[in-house]
Amino acid sequence: MKTIVSPSLLSANFIDLKSDVEMINRSEADWLHMDIMDGVFVPNISFGFPVLEAVGKYCQKPLDVHLMIVHPENYIDQVAKSGAMLMNVHYEACTHLHRTIQQIHDAGMKAGVTLNPATPVSVLEDIITDVDLVLLMSVNPGFGGQKFIENTIGKLKRLRELIDKSGSKALIEIDGGVNGETAPRLVKAGADVLVSGSYVFKAQTPEDVIHHLKEL
Repeated sequence: MKTIVSPSLLSANFIDLKSDVEMINRSEADWLHMDIMDGVFVPNISFGFPVLEAVGKYCQKPLDVHLMIVHPENYIDQVAKSGAMLMNVHYEACTHLHRTIQQIHDAGMKAGVTLNPATPVSVLEDIITDVDLVLLMSVNPGFGGQKFIENTIGKLKRLRELIDKSGSKALIEIDGGVNGETAPRLVKAGADVLVSGSYVFKAQTPEDVIHHLKEL
């Protein structure tokens, strides 16, 4: 299976968002990653449901929606109505994670769980067979353009072992500092999905960068 590439809209040009979404439509990107931040769970505010819904109507690629917010369970229906393919919630933000995963599935979406850099993969042992995807943050969430956290490689290998041992079908997604140097190492360690923001959108030829990531 080729690497799944999910460029992060957070690094797009918001003055000319339509052009960047058109580029995604033309490109070999598999998904479009949407980071929704509330300024509470993470120290930043990105964009909300009006942008998500507008992009959802225009983007031809499945939306990979990552909620970096408190009480993500309150917004399951809104995310589903936007046409999202996958809704990703943080382990650290969900008191009743199993229930939230069930509700996401009931709303017709795939369910993902995100782990912050300091959260060990062992917390997923009792839910790994219920989720469709696990996202490992390889930077501290909240801002784009951060330096890759090296411990992510070892963490990724531990997660791959947990998934293989349990028989889970969950994909492994990595978000943060994914570029030409880190991407090959992540794929070699077992990553299925690469989220890349500034490396894609700030490139002179973003479609070529996406193609290169796909070929890893």
